[in-house]
Amino acid sequence: MTGKPDSRVNAYRADLANSALRDQVTAERYVEGRKAVVCGPVVNLHAQPSAAAAIDTQALLGETLRVFDEAEGWSWVQLDADHYVGYVPTHQLSDPVAAATHVVSAPRSFIYGEADLRSPLRYACSMGSRVTITGSQVTRGTHYSLLADGTAIIAGHLQPVSMLAADYVDVAALFLQTPYLWGGRSGLGLDCSALVQLSMMMCGQVAPRDANMQEASLGRPVDTGPANTPDFTCLQRGDLVFWQGHVAIVEDRQTILHANGHTMLVTREPLAEAIGRIAHLYGLPTSVRRPGEG
Repeated sequence: MTGKPDSRVNAYRADLANSALRDQVTAERYVEGRKAVVCGPVVNLHAQPSAAAAIDTQALLGETLRVFDEAEGWSWVQLDADHYVGYVPTHQLSDPVAAATHVVSAPRSFIYGEADLRSPLRYACSMGSRVTITGSQVTRGTHYSLLADGTAIIAGHLQPVSMLAADYVDVAALFLQTPYLWGGRSGLGLDCSALVQLSMMMCGQVAPRDANMQEASLGRPVDTGPANTPDFTCLQRGDLVFWQGHVAIVEDRQTILHANGHTMLVTREPLAEAIGRIAHLYGLPTSVRRPGEG
């Protein structure tokens, strides 16, 4: 068949496909899949069922997904949030139980064995992780939220799932100095498009996973004049500047925030300097888009 759907966000292989794609792709078998939830703190989605395979993206604690196949310790899944498809270790998934009540709102936080910062650390989790809180406790003046298994997290690092941040640029700035990680999508390490996606998610805005997807669909294009002599004086806070394979968030008319391979960090950089530096490798920006308008 020609003109097949994008395999990054559509689950199909020669032997198996999502039943929703029955009229779009040819496969030996079609299945609806089953619902599951991520129980690992940050789970890599691989292009193939192997830890040595490339990491395409990551799933966060508490995120929901659909499992289409399981074999030899690996599950072939599709994330509910952005529809990305990949392979994850089966042991990092569980059946859905109780709906999440809270979302981690700090860039990073810790799950402790009990409600005491001196207790053994169980694991670190990222902004955007979803948890079900069953109680609370105060230990030496510090407020903790309790999970069903008795573990605890700092209460001030959470917000109810119904609460949304007001400005995604402010959220993105919380990640300054976070390490750059190709395919990363967490407060422990993330790439340029994940910075955009995760920050927008905290504001209730839906963004695709990859930069080229975002460039094709987010908001509306901003006219910056001729491609060889663009004028960026019209940019507004929250605009997205795209290069080939890269995206940055406009903080103000002179400054951008972006996760970049130059510093291997999320950094704040003058837009003019970034344009000049990146031009030597990838040329001038390919477009600017204004999310929230379309």
